[in-house]
Amino acid sequence: MDIFQKCLDYTDADDAKASGYYPYFRVIESESDSKVLMDGRELIMLGSNNYLGLTTHPHVRKRAHDALEKFGPSCTGSRLLNGNFSIHEELEQRLAAFVGKEATLVFSTGFQTNLGTISAIVGRHDNVVIDKDDHASIYDGCKLSYGKVSRFEHNNLVSLRKTLASLGSNAHGGTLVVVDGVFSMEGDVAPLPEMIEICKEFGARLMVDDAHASGVLGPRGEGTAAHFGVTDDVDLIMGTFSKSFASLGGFIAGDAKVIDYIRHNSRPFIFSAAMSPASVGACLGSLDVMESEPQHRERLWEITTRMQKGYRDLGFDLGTSETPVIPIILGDEMLVFAFWKRLLDEGIFVNPVRPPAVPAGRALLRTSYMASHTDEQMDYVLETFARIGKELGVVG
Repeated sequence: MDIFQKCLDYTDADDAKASGYYPYFRVIESESDSKVLMDGRELIMLGSNNYLGLTTHPHVRKRAHDALEKFGPSCTGSRLLNGNFSIHEELEQRLAAFVGKEATLVFSTGFQTNLGTISAIVGRHDNVVIDKDDHASIYDGCKLSYGKVSRFEHNNLVSLRKTLASLGSNAHGGTLVVVDGVFSMEGDVAPLPEMIEICKEFGARLMVDDAHASGVLGPRGEGTAAHFGVTDDVDLIMGTFSKSFASLGGFIAGDAKVIDYIRHNSRPFIFSAAMSPASVGACLGSLDVMESEPQHRERLWEITTRMQKGYRDLGFDLGTSETPVIPIILGDEMLVFAFWKRLLDEGIFVNPVRPPAVPAGRALLRTSYMASHTDEQMDYVLETFARIGKELGVVG
């Protein structure tokens, strides 16, 4: 059988396009901000992770431009060999101080950070325990690790305890628990203080993926551990630059010896080209803004609080979201796509999400908010959701 036969037989995307309900790979013709240009129309963007709205901040752009001018467009090699620039080490030192850890290692993408960290730390005789709703990059990092993978029910402390207890004692290996700090689809937060106590009871280490918490949670946006005041008790903190940092890349932070081990043993890190200078410059600029201009984070939470209340008052199901990631849980997949199309026609861009990205029966519209959204935009969004929700029978 031809290995390409599965490709030739695949018609799902073509069928969706023919029906007019294909939501993916939409072409954006402008910069990424609270409004975007698509097919010549201006849309309110509710599908971005640009939480602090820093993609348009002049200081962030200047630092990216300055890095490009000084270091050029590419490092042309891996950090291990010829691609380790001074700007990478500057960012790592700044990030370590920001999140409250001894050391940090910067990767070229967030996905690569989870692949490279988990596969380096978890060996053939080790256990890795993950939340069922963890990000795909965590799942793939587990596959790459060759360790024994166990899952526990989403944010369920009883299930976590049972899972760890079921592993028994292992004289030849250890256990790493990996959870999202803020879960990317439903916007709920991992109960880290309770998880830490359970991990200590069983001698497990804890890694937190703060992709959607960096810049958002914590007194200065340091992340979920800082939000709960448990930074010293979280062993590894992971973050990405493609969201609040308005760039591209990722980092892992922890004890210096652990980070040094990952630096010298992570295949996805060692065998990938270094993060481009302009991207590093943008990260440094974003970090400058996070530390000196708290009004962006304050505005983000003002909008988040308003939209959480607004949707709930209208009767929409938001699950247990408590962050700028606000899901409109509809359950039925075709209803999700119908709602998405109506919103798009009305000038609002959201993300329709169906299994396997969410559990069966929890198809949803993922909306997310940024500090640069205006009150007028939010007024229009709530009015439009209310009207379409009533017409489709979602709310009364």
